[in-house]
Amino acid sequence: MSSLSHKIDFAIIFSVNHANPNGDPLNGNRPRTDYDGYGEMTDVCLKRKIRDRLQEQGQTIFVQSDEKKIDGMPSLKSRAESTEHGLGKEAFSFDGKDNTPDKIKEKACEKWFDVRAFGQVFAWKTEKKKAKKGKKGQQSDIEEIASDSEVKEGSESVSGEGVSIAIRGPVTIQSAFSKEPISITSTQITKSVSGEGDGSKKGSDTMGMKHRVDHAIYVTYGAITPQLADKTGFSDADAKIIKNILPKLFEGDASSARPEGSMAVKKVIWWQHNSKAGQHSSARVHGSLTVNTDGSYELQSLDGLTPKEIDGF
Repeated sequence: MSSLSHKIDFAIIFSVNHANPNGDPLNGNRPRTDYDGYGEMTDVCLKRKIRDRLQEQGQTIFVQSDEKKIDGMPSLKSRAESTEHGLGKEAFSFDGKDNTPDKIKEKACEKWFDVRAFGQVFAWKTEKKKAKKGKKGQQSDIEEIASDSEVKEGSESVSGEGVSIAIRGPVTIQSAFSKEPISITSTQITKSVSGEGDGSKKGSDTMGMKHRVDHAIYVTYGAITPQLADKTGFSDADAKIIKNILPKLFEGDASSARPEGSMAVKKVIWWQHNSKAGQHSSARVHGSLTVNTDGSYELQSLDGLTPKEIDGF
């Protein structure tokens, strides 16, 4: 399968009504905000939803959420080593022939959609007592695998303590921000029933707080880079799959913090360039979109680049 043949930029405009789009665990799970009071939804949260929608459509996903887990694997390490659901333990033997770091990258990108889309770090550490050095300090005994899906420049590093293989993915997405400072409503709730005593008294741990954004319009921007797609095998067909699931980003994502229908994609703006280099920079393309606080928007014309406006599901 050929890799991506043209650069792509995209934007997602979505609404939040009486929901907590992305709670901050370091702030009592209140909706995330920046220092100016604008609502924030992190890129990691958005990618989690993209992964979930891809998995629901039958794509093979490496970083699965606990709620969507379908293979019973307790960790990323066990999934990677699984013969049925992963590459098999023998793939990580580093024998210098069929199981080199480059071969592992190729197999991982072919196996898992999210790896070839977003990238992944595969890291192994060897216990000192069991260390068996191979070529140039490479290790053969696998102890753990990292779960970080964002990687920095560089492909792999090898040391006396282990091996780290970094895959950079072509699909990037920014954190989403609201178009105006958000209003947060906090409500005290009973979050559990006491299981001790005769039940006539409730302990202090049964009370909690629930937070919500009353109403806001958020927007996020992303891009798909052909130069990195060449490295992972991300194709035009893969880009079409991403394009089709973005309007359904919040479908099947309901919870007590985000009731069904409380978050909805309003529009997806999809810019498909005519070459791998693209006619314009992503900064200029994203800057051509102006989103208003009511969800309406304006698009500036760009020479040779016509955006496709897709309604939310």
